Parts: sequence; structure tokens; C-alpha cells
Amino acid sequence: MPKAILPKPIAPGASSMPLPPVPEAELPTYDAVQAAARRLDGVAHRTPVVTSRLVDERTGARVFFKCENLQRIGAFKFRGAYNALSQLAPEERRRGVITFSSGNHAQAVALSGALLGIPATIVMPQDAPPVKITATRAYGAEVVLYDRATTDRQELGARLAAERGLTLVPPYDHPAVLAGQGTAARELFEDAGPLDVLLVPVGGGGLLSGCSLVARALAPECRVLGCEPAAADDAARSFASGTLQTISNPVTIADGAQTPSLGRWTFPLIRRNVDGIRTVGDAALASTMFWLWERLKLVIEPTGALGAAVLFESGAEFAALRVGVIISGGNVDLSRLDDYRHAAASSPGA
Repeated sequence: MPKAILPKPIAPGASSMPLPPVPEAELPTYDAVQAAARRLDGVAHRTPVVTSRLVDERTGARVFFKCENLQRIGAFKFRGAYNALSQLAPEERRRGVITFSSGNHAQAVALSGALLGIPATIVMPQDAPPVKITATRAYGAEVVLYDRATTDRQELGARLAAERGLTLVPPYDHPAVLAGQGTAARELFEDAGPLDVLLVPVGGGGLLSGCSLVARALAPECRVLGCEPAAADDAARSFASGTLQTISNPVTIADGAQTPSLGRWTFPLIRRNVDGIRTVGDAALASTMFWLWERLKLVIEPTGALGAAVLFESGAEFAALRVGVIISGGNVDLSRLDDYRHAAASSPGA
């Protein structure tokens, strides 16, 4: 299993992060996604693809939602975590793994570790959704909490890994992780058929880079668009500038996309295979989430609504096209309902 290369500490605010990208020859290919699919067969859920007459009428498109909110642990993250952990050497399995995550990857590593008999330690922010912290502990992992304002999670994770002899499995910037995430798009293309556009949430870029490998292999003409919170638009800035950008502690209701930057593995794949990055504000994000709850009966979290929000905010851009939308997760923090309602109330359509 390749060792993770951690970024250097970053100063508050937006800045350029001068990390060298992984060389082209070392980047994973669609073959890695196919291998991941074989490892996940019978372990991960083959989540449903949902269609809706109401959505098609609203957008003028033929829309296919890949419902990873119904995946094990409630998010696509299980795919990448299990794919990575299942490739550990026996001694690495015995010592255990560590990761840092605000919630979904934490649960994914915890459950994967439980299934494979691998001890897991998870570094989580104190303000992570309580439902995600509780679920991570319920899967048997040790949870180490930290303060976002005073502690760099990557430094803390690296220190604990060194002290305890643990293998670090980062939440997105790892070839086995992103290859596992790409299996969601592989299933979508198999079940929905040809697509003109694929809308994928983006935080650190594991899901987007993995899905882009699939799209380029199975549907080279399909436009692949990353969907990102406007308040956490480091991916959009990086894509536009060609230089990896970072934003420290972005404030958005999409907690699953509060990553500081893309990574050494994900950024070059996104630059090569993705057609653009779209951003959407929290108001549209919250109103879209509530609309999908109420009209499609899909319980999703704010990050999971990113692709649908971009679709709904794009007017007639996608009319008459076949559009795939990855719903990335459903671990909504119900204790924040008032925050979500407040955000939705500021939407122009409210």
C-alpha cells in the first residue's frame, strides 16, 4: 500500500499550496477501479439509481440519481476505505490504521476495520456532527477529538501514526481510496446507460477523480463536472489557476466538503479528466436538500445535495441531456435543522 504524503501546514485563509503532483505515469487508471469493484463485490451495496418525473420536468433533462446515501455507513466513502484496507499486508493489519475525517470517511474506516479485523483510530474535529462521532465509535474505532482552530489534523494523524506504528489511510488523497470511490460511477453507467453529463460532489477530490477515470474509460464524450460549495471553492480555484489552492476551515453547511484542498493524487486526475468545477451557495444547497427530502423522499446530507443543487441552479443548460448525479451521502445532522432552514430561507426561491 503506498504511503501517504502529507501536505505541509498551511496558513489561515486562501493561498497557493506548492505540492508537486504525482507524476502522470504513477496515477491510477480505470484498471484500478475495476480491481476495486472486484474487492467490493458482495461487500458494498450496489446502490439504486433513482429517476423522477418531477426532476425531469423541472430541469428538462433525463436525470439519474446514484443514491450513495443508501450505501453502508450512509455514504460512498465505504467503497474507498474498504478497498484500501483490504490491500494491507498482514503486519499492517495487526498494527492497525489511522485516519482523519469529519465523519463519513471516519465511519467508513471504522466499519471496514471491523469487517476485516483491523484496529482503527480516527482523528475527528470536536464540532463534527454528533451522529457521525457516535456512529464511528459504535463501529468499534477509537476516536481522538481535536479543535479545528488550534490543531492541524494531518499533523496530529501523522504524529499518532508514527508513535503507534499505524498505517495512515487518508480520506481522499490515496490511489486505493479514489479507485474505490470510482466504483459508484461504474455502477451508474452500467445501470443508467450512456450519459451526456456527470455531476459529482467535490471536497478533497477522491470521488470526483475516481468517477472521472470511469467516465473517460466508458463514456469519453461525457462532460464531468465537479460540484463544490461556494464558500469552499478551493477546487474551482485550483482548476482555474492550474495551481493547487487551499482554504483553511471553510464555513459551509456542507461539512463533508470542508476539506482544505485537493491532493497530490486527486488534483492531476481532475485536471486531466474533468471538464469544469461548478460552485453553489449554501442557500441553494439547503433548499435543494429539503426539496429532495420532501419530493423524492431521499434523506440526504447537505454535501450529498451538491450535484442536484448545481443541476437545479443551471437553468436550461442541461435540457434534453442525460444527466447522472452522484448523491454522495445521507448522514444528515438533524441537530442542525435550524441552520439548514435558515440557509434555505435566504434562497431567492424561498
